[in-house]
Amino acid sequence: MRTIKYLYIITVAALGFASVSCEDYLEVKLQDQMTMEEVFSKRVTVERYLVHIYSYLPYEHDYIGTNKDNWNHKCGDGYVVPRSDEATFSFYQWVPYLQFTTNSYSPANWEYNNWELFYQGINQATVFMNNVDACTDMLPAEKIQMKAEARFLRAYCYFLLFRKYGPVYLWAEKHEDGTWTALEPNSAIDPLEIDRNTVDDNVNFMVYEMDEAMRDIPWEVEDQTKWNGRLTRGACMAAKARLLLYAARPLFNGCDMYKGILKNIWGEYIFPQEPDMEKWRRAKQAAVAIIGLGRYELCVDEEATGTALQKGIANYQKVYFEPWNKECIWGQWARNIESYGEPAAFTMKVRCQPNAVTQQGYSGYCPSLKLVDTYPMAESGRYPVVGYDSNYMPIVDEESGYQATGFTSDWTHPIESKFGKLRVHSSCVGRDARYYASILANGFWWINNFSGTKLVTFYDGGTNSFSTSNNVKVGFLWRRFNEPTLNTDEGNWGTLFWNYYRLAEVYLNCAEACIELGEGVEACRYINLVRERAGLNKIEQAYPGIENDIPLLREMYRKERMVELAFEAHRFYDATQWLIAEKEMTGPNMCLNMRATNFDASWERTASVWNGADREFTKRNYLFPINQVQLAESPNMKQNYGW
Repeated sequence: MRTIKYLYIITVAALGFASVSCEDYLEVKLQDQMTMEEVFSKRVTVERYLVHIYSYLPYEHDYIGTNKDNWNHKCGDGYVVPRSDEATFSFYQWVPYLQFTTNSYSPANWEYNNWELFYQGINQATVFMNNVDACTDMLPAEKIQMKAEARFLRAYCYFLLFRKYGPVYLWAEKHEDGTWTALEPNSAIDPLEIDRNTVDDNVNFMVYEMDEAMRDIPWEVEDQTKWNGRLTRGACMAAKARLLLYAARPLFNGCDMYKGILKNIWGEYIFPQEPDMEKWRRAKQAAVAIIGLGRYELCVDEEATGTALQKGIANYQKVYFEPWNKECIWGQWARNIESYGEPAAFTMKVRCQPNAVTQQGYSGYCPSLKLVDTYPMAESGRYPVVGYDSNYMPIVDEESGYQATGFTSDWTHPIESKFGKLRVHSSCVGRDARYYASILANGFWWINNFSGTKLVTFYDGGTNSFSTSNNVKVGFLWRRFNEPTLNTDEGNWGTLFWNYYRLAEVYLNCAEACIELGEGVEACRYINLVRERAGLNKIEQAYPGIENDIPLLREMYRKERMVELAFEAHRFYDATQWLIAEKEMTGPNMCLNMRATNFDASWERTASVWNGADREFTKRNYLFPINQVQLAESPNMKQNYGW
């Protein structure tokens, strides 16, 4: 049995305690107005402490996160959206994610390094668990639940570290029977005894902690007005299912890159040396357990009218436009990002609005051409682009019904039909519901007419001209989080709701596990549930025989997942854990020709519009580097491959 300790000792700054620097982290110092006994003597301060632990959850709606001196830069894990191949944002500077897309980041950089932050969360949760029973101002059942929440959040902080850095150091003791005990802060710390635990130990520890915690976490949040976003047992199950899916994927399940290298100081290979199919079975079981509850339903707008396509659009819009809907397993109101000095809703939505067309728009959050190409065709149900040639031009599936060239006149947008007919590029015609709910294309109407009906064109001389400072580079804007019913020209930005976990992801997680287990028929069943909500046919109808063709099914599943979960901070982790990022995230930033001076010419594809460097993804980028500060503190800590 090995005893493991950890370096960071920190108390609750939010409650009047002082955090401890690396220079004196070997003891806890209470320097301000409240003692530990005082904090845990009252309900109000205990609840505040628990809320503080929740605050370690990442800001996945923060796609940039730039301020070194602000708490929020450490939480802005949504930066994986522009890092991935689903986005080509318009910004050339002041966005540190570009260091990753150009492979110029180093372990000396501070941006997005939240190793220390999450370990602080781990410690805060442990302090809470060890002291909450002292509160006499609460019922025993309340304290049991709160302790369980802190325990789960502690495990979730480990998960956040794991998905980013790979296996990390466990501040816990492993017993012979496979159980674990998380350890309290201890002053007897030897930095030379610190190293990373194995992938399997990390995963088994997190699963054990999650299972133990969720037994005392209820299915429902009793006080929705006070505790919306609080953990439920279903949320715990969803997090566990995602963890097990990640653990089954090639990056963490016997990949060649980590074979024969990286042993820790205890003589263990940190990464598994061979794949284990049992991990896929565990991932499937965890997803099936959530589905079998019957507590969650895919979001459907029962009041939607019109065509099947229009109903599919309304269904998909409702996922984010109706907070706390039946599909949401764990969500939250998006938190304001202090480093921007802006409300969360404004921060997101203003960057999805075109400058000049609206009173205030930054024209920045844009899908990549690859994501735009991936949305299926509504009639055939097929994904129109099967790949790209050596010039990065799309290779079209001739059976899909997709038209890669030419223009269509007298076309009616399925959402903005009342605004009138349009002449659009033919590639915009006949796409699935999620395309129209998510994509604002060059030549489409603006999403409402509060300030008059407005055409959005992105070329030089268009309504959002390329010659303006806030211009669109790629030829498309992301519209999904902008509600057409809000008049942003009058300053009505509404709110921003964020789904951490929703049922559609669980269906897709289950489908992926089924595919890898060779269970094609069952995989199709779960994929079809997601497609049906968007108004699409069954995938077996779109691709006859696909249920018996696992390589083809895997490829089409990955396209479906890219579309359904677009801009929800999934694609980067998917592509890296599947070990396809070297192929998918390398090459020029392809755009439409926004430098053209007329609409027709602006639809030519080119690599010359976006001025920054080409994208480069190498093997080292599959995992985030451990910062040199942490390596200096723990000289035996093993760095990730290539860093």
